[in-house]
Amino acid sequence: MIQNAVDVTYSIQQVSNITGLSKQVIRKWEERYGIVNPNRLDNGYRIYSSKEVNTILYVKSLVENGHTVKQAALLCQNRSSQESTVFSVNYDVVETQPIELNDHVISLLQEGENLHESNMNRILQQAYSAYGLRKLLHSIVIPFLKEVGARWKDGRWGEYQEAVASLVVRDFLVQLRRNIHLTENAPLMLGACLPGERHEIPVHIILLEGMLRGWKTVVLGPSPAPSAIQSSIEQLNPKKVILSALTKLPFDINENILHDLDEFAGKQPHIEFFIGGPGTEEFLNGKMLKHLKFTNEIKQVF
Repeated sequence: MIQNAVDVTYSIQQVSNITGLSKQVIRKWEERYGIVNPNRLDNGYRIYSSKEVNTILYVKSLVENGHTVKQAALLCQNRSSQESTVFSVNYDVVETQPIELNDHVISLLQEGENLHESNMNRILQQAYSAYGLRKLLHSIVIPFLKEVGARWKDGRWGEYQEAVASLVVRDFLVQLRRNIHLTENAPLMLGACLPGERHEIPVHIILLEGMLRGWKTVVLGPSPAPSAIQSSIEQLNPKKVILSALTKLPFDINENILHDLDEFAGKQPHIEFFIGGPGTEEFLNGKMLKHLKFTNEIKQVF
């Protein structure tokens, strides 16, 4: 079970696993810079609170963005005691903002490292029940996935850990979408990965955001057939279409895919077309689209 933040404690090994820092570095930051002051058990072992884990993550992010450890420690000391809650929703967050992980995210990372799928699913369900859909998406799911990606990239997690964590989140989001019922006359939004793209979680997140705003949604899933997007749009006649490519694979498979979709969008002036993702951005590299709107921000879609 997820406990209140004041009750959750972590050993130095767990803090090392969560932050990616060695135990030696954590002790050095504590002893030399006073970044945290963990309590000790009777046997002398350090125990860290959730707040102290977040403090270490905050300092780590500052250091990664160019500060010295001493500068980061001073900034940490000057942080306002009236910080906004970790569950606040901010659509303008930039990638360089220091990471702050709440207890649900930390627990998901621990269970994901050990490949405990059922425990991860239970944590997601607890978080959804406690905080609702929007806070689940922006304070738990997105931070968790970013940290999973970082751990896979730097080698702390293997491909199987990354794949299992992503599948658990995807399946949970699919279940949520299926359980949200809207009126028949609600406007329709269609979401799809580009052909060849299998990373579908961003599409599910955007569609769930749409459902919070009263939109019915249809998703074509990962790597639809090349003609499936156009034929589905013609048949369903949605008000908005969301397309996604996290990788460049769709463009390696068909370098004309964006040109074809842009032309198709031009023939559907009553539909808003959006496309996003790092793969799309890299492929475009300054190229202009006439009818597809490129964006990586949810707020621009709505």
